[in-house]
Amino acid sequence: MDIKDILGYEKEKPLDRICDDGGFCAIFRTIGCVGDSLASGEFESLDEEGNKGYHDYFEYSWGQFIARAIGAKVYNFSKGGMSAKEYCENFASANDFWSPEKRCQAYIIALGVNDISAYGNDLGSVSDIDISDYRNNKKTFAGYYGQIIQRLKINQPKAKFFLMTCPDSGRNDRVEAEDIHQKLMYDMAELFDYTYVLDFRKYAPVYDEEFKKNFYMGGHMNPAGYLLTAKMIMSYIDYIIRNNMEDFAQVGFIGKDFHNVSVKW
Repeated sequence: MDIKDILGYEKEKPLDRICDDGGFCAIFRTIGCVGDSLASGEFESLDEEGNKGYHDYFEYSWGQFIARAIGAKVYNFSKGGMSAKEYCENFASANDFWSPEKRCQAYIIALGVNDISAYGNDLGSVSDIDISDYRNNKKTFAGYYGQIIQRLKINQPKAKFFLMTCPDSGRNDRVEAEDIHQKLMYDMAELFDYTYVLDFRKYAPVYDEEFKKNFYMGGHMNPAGYLLTAKMIMSYIDYIIRNNMEDFAQVGFIGKDFHNVSVKW
């Protein structure tokens, strides 16, 4: 066995290797998933009169598929229709999601689809974030998104954050906004420590008609779609860890009173 086969190769892309067992994503024992309907296992029903219904079935969410694959505790900090603004202004507090008892070693944040619908191309920038006090952040998507990271860091300063870009929807009317959101995720990763980007816009399949025929049910995913998303997220995180091993050596100490000074946090 060659260790290079484990760590990957120079031209490997994030989703070249799909890990059914989660790969090195399994080093995390607690994960928080902040997101909207696609993070909540939402299914879209349709009755005989053509009326749509929307149902969050968390056991089908990609977060819970991850939990079962790696044996970790995974929290769904999400619901259908969620935006960064709603999350900060009432949802998280109403559900006690800022509680230290629910702090995690890692957080996956998948917000933006609904925010693009609300803000259009005016999503703001990292200049809207007061890094020293989230209460001074501007009321833009960027400001609210930054607040989520900042407030979670209060409880778990060394937690790892994985920020998901919006997948390529294949819609021409959303190209500019999705591009802006993608850049913003990279800017966030530069602003905050222990933060990485899951660039689904660049590396995941295009969510076009062929994709939706197989993995969607109406305007939301079907069970296979949520399972596929879980596999892609775990595989992407595995890729990040394998290419930044020193960054993750102390994951077991996150939330503990110990650390190892000879190893990078």
